[in-house]
Amino acid sequence: MNTLLLALVLAASPICDVNDPVLPDNDYPMVVLETSLGSFEVELDRRKAPITVNNFLRYVVDGSYDGTIFHRVVPGFVAQTGGYDPDFEERPEHAPIFNESGNGLANRKYSIAMARHSDPHSAQAQFYINLADNDGLNPNSRSWGYTVFGQVINGYDVVDQFNDVQTGYHADLDSEEVPVTPITLLSVKVK
Repeated sequence: MNTLLLALVLAASPICDVNDPVLPDNDYPMVVLETSLGSFEVELDRRKAPITVNNFLRYVVDGSYDGTIFHRVVPGFVAQTGGYDPDFEERPEHAPIFNESGNGLANRKYSIAMARHSDPHSAQAQFYINLADNDGLNPNSRSWGYTVFGQVINGYDVVDQFNDVQTGYHADLDSEEVPVTPITLLSVKVK
C-alpha cells in the first residue's frame, strides 16, 4: 500500500519528470556550488529523493540560486540559502514539493537537505548544509523531519568555514542568525 501511495504522490507531483531533457538523467548528478568562501561539490541522490533532486535541479538549471545569500548560519548546526538576494528580497519559488524524508539519508555533517515551514510538504527552493550531525532533523514517530537529498564530496574546508561565521540581528528577516559579513552563493552548476 505504501508503494501505491508513493506512486500516486509522484504522479501528482508538480515538479519536473525524472526524464525531463533539461535535467541530468543519471541517478547521482553532481553540482558545484561556488560561494564567496570558495567552492564545494555535492553528489545528489535521485534514487532516494527523486522529487527533491528534480526540484533542486530545476532551480539550478534556471539559475535561480545564482546570487542568493546564506541568510541563516548557525555554527555547529546549519548554513541555509536559496531564498533571498543580497537586498533580502525573496526569490521566486515553484510550488511546494512532497517531503521525502525517511528515504534512508540522514541529516549528517556535510549532507544537504531541504528547508521547509512547519507543514512537512512545504519545501520549495531553500536548502541547507548540515555543519554537524543533526539527528533531531531526521524523521521519527512524531515528525516528518527534513529531506536529505545529497552529500558534499569535495570542498569540506569551504563548508567548515561556516562554523566560524559571525552572525547578528537583521531586521528584514527578524533573525539573529544572519552573517554579519554577507556570504553569497555565486553560482550552482551541474558538473
